[in-house]
Amino acid sequence: MNMGLLALDIGGANLKAADGLGFAVSQFFPLWQRPNELAAALSRLFAVAPAAETLAITMTGELADCFETKAQGVRHILHHARQAAGQRTVLVYLVDGSLVPSDAALREPLRAAAANWHALARFAGRYCPTAGLLLDIGSTTSDLIPIIDGKPAPAGHTDIERLATGELIYTGVQRSPVCAVVDALPWRSRRIPVAQELFATMRDVYLLLGDLPEGESDCHTADGRPATQDAAHSRLARMICADRDHFSREDALIAAQAVARGQQSRLGLAARAVSCRMSVPPTTMVLSGQGEFVGRRLVERLRLDAKIVSLAAELGDQVSQAAPAHALAVFAREALN
Repeated sequence: MNMGLLALDIGGANLKAADGLGFAVSQFFPLWQRPNELAAALSRLFAVAPAAETLAITMTGELADCFETKAQGVRHILHHARQAAGQRTVLVYLVDGSLVPSDAALREPLRAAAANWHALARFAGRYCPTAGLLLDIGSTTSDLIPIIDGKPAPAGHTDIERLATGELIYTGVQRSPVCAVVDALPWRSRRIPVAQELFATMRDVYLLLGDLPEGESDCHTADGRPATQDAAHSRLARMICADRDHFSREDALIAAQAVARGQQSRLGLAARAVSCRMSVPPTTMVLSGQGEFVGRRLVERLRLDAKIVSLAAELGDQVSQAAPAHALAVFAREALN
C-alpha cells in the first residue's frame, strides 16, 4: 500500500520532513524566535513535499526557550501542526516507540518530548543484528545510542538523563558556539583565551576546513554575514578579539583545526563511556546526520574493530540529514499497513 504519508521532525532550529520512500527535506526555521509562525512554516514545507493524507510527528523544539515548560512547548507545536495539517490525520511518536493520535499526545505531552532519537535508534538497529552504536551528529546536538540485538538500549530516556549518561551531547557541526567547545585558540605559538561571546560557531570551523559548503546567500551565521570562508575567517578572528589584519588565513586554519580536535575529543570521551557500559563491545557503528564526516573521524580515532554503516551512503545525503524523520516515516508506514 503506497499511502500518502509524511513524517515531520520539528526542532528548535530546523524543520525536517521525509516520506520513507526517498524524499527528504530540511529547512531552517528559528522556532525560538518565531514560535507563532510555525504553522505557516509547516505549510511551506508541505508545499514542496509529496501529497500526504497522514502526518507522523516527532520533535525536539519543545526545549526552545520561548516556552516556559516543555509541556507547553509540545502543546504549542502540536497545535500549530494540527492547524497546518487541516483535514490530514496527525499521529505523534512517543519515547516508548508508540505512535498515537495527537489528542493522546496532548494529554501526556512529556512522553512526546524529544523522542526523535528513539525513532532513529530503532531504525539504526536494522543494521546492527548484535551490538552497535549509533553516532548521529547534527547541526546542534549529537546522539550516541547503544543498540543491542537490533534494539535501542539507552541508559537514559529524557534529555536530562541522556545528558547525564553522555548519550546526548550538546554539540553539533553548525550552531555550537566556538567558546562552548574550546577555551583557548592557538595563535603564533601562543594560546589565547577565547572571548565568551557568540562571535563564531562550529559552522565557521568546518567552512574553513572545507567540510561544509559555502553559501553566499545564506546568512544564518553568528554575525549575519554570509556563510563563506572569508566571512568565517573574520568571525573566528573575533574569538581572540582580533580581526583579519592580525589573524591571517593560516592562523584561521590552525585555529579551526584545533577547535575541530576539541569537539572530537569531547565526543570521543562520551563514545568511550557509552561503549564501556555496553554488555558487549559494538561491532557495528551507524553514522548519520549533517556531521557524519565528524563521526567517521571519531570512529577512526577510537580504533574500534567495528563495521561502519553510513546512512548517507545507504540512503543519500538528504535523507541522512533528516534521518529521524525518515525513520519515523518507515515505522509509520509499517504500523499503518
